[in-house]
Amino acid sequence: MSDLDAKIYVAGHRGMVGSAIVRLLKKRGYSNIIYRTHSELDLTNQQAVRSFFGAERPEQVYLAAAKVGGIHANNTYPAEFIYSNLMIESNVIHEAWKTGVRKLLFLGSSCIYPRLAPQPMSEGALLSGPLEPTNEPYAVAKIAGIKLCESYNRQYGTDYRSVMPTNLYGPGDNYNSENSHVVPALICRFHEAKVNNVEEVMIWGTGTPMREFLYVDDMADASVHLMGLDKYTYQEHTKSMQSHINVGVGEDLSIRKLAETIATVVGYTGKIVFDTAKQDGPPRKLLDISLVKSLGWQPNTNLIEGIKLSYQSYLAEY
Repeated sequence: MSDLDAKIYVAGHRGMVGSAIVRLLKKRGYSNIIYRTHSELDLTNQQAVRSFFGAERPEQVYLAAAKVGGIHANNTYPAEFIYSNLMIESNVIHEAWKTGVRKLLFLGSSCIYPRLAPQPMSEGALLSGPLEPTNEPYAVAKIAGIKLCESYNRQYGTDYRSVMPTNLYGPGDNYNSENSHVVPALICRFHEAKVNNVEEVMIWGTGTPMREFLYVDDMADASVHLMGLDKYTYQEHTKSMQSHINVGVGEDLSIRKLAETIATVVGYTGKIVFDTAKQDGPPRKLLDISLVKSLGWQPNTNLIEGIKLSYQSYLAEY
């Protein structure tokens, strides 16, 4: 049986990354993809996950399911963020092992790295300093996911890999301005301001933090690419502190520049004002992507092109 016939479970298929992975797998001819909605399968429920894996027995798993949100959501619901993410990854990874899943890809986050990690952040920066306080519970859960994959590989010889994406955006993003990340929040706010002829848009923080942004279809491409590699061997993804792989674009820009770019794409011509009393988060977050590049992958979508595609998706959906 070829890999195209392999039974693949995509956890979180309705989310931004999961839906992009499903789109790409189908485009490449994978014909046996399975998924469940949250109402059909609650991944925080151990018995439900056990029953699902026992009945379906997938050969590969993309673990893209997670509770996610921006600074406001992380600050407001820290218990929900750490509990939900710990339970999802623990249940899925353990039951995958119990039912003999050959390959698993766990999607983490660049927030696993210390707040003041040397830039760009290499995989070796993990656990080398204090985390960003605003999303520490979420980051701790994602670090635990890396360690779950690493530990099952070490003890049981599984082939479970972890990828750490930078900030993602694109089709399927969350445009709820209270709980969304910066790109969808700004697309939504600038569009509404344009439609309603609002003279100025207020943005949290100083606008000086530097951030990196990766289009979600590029993330899906990296995920499928890394899942298919034999080169990244068992020995490498069992190494403590080095079992995960960064995925990003390798360059960043200020939040101010990002806001100006999004305003231009959306067509908002009013004033952009920064609320300097609000939290900024870490001063800079740029990933070192030399490892993933050495494994034969690099991004394809530049920021302006990606924001244009995101805005088109937003208009089509909302």
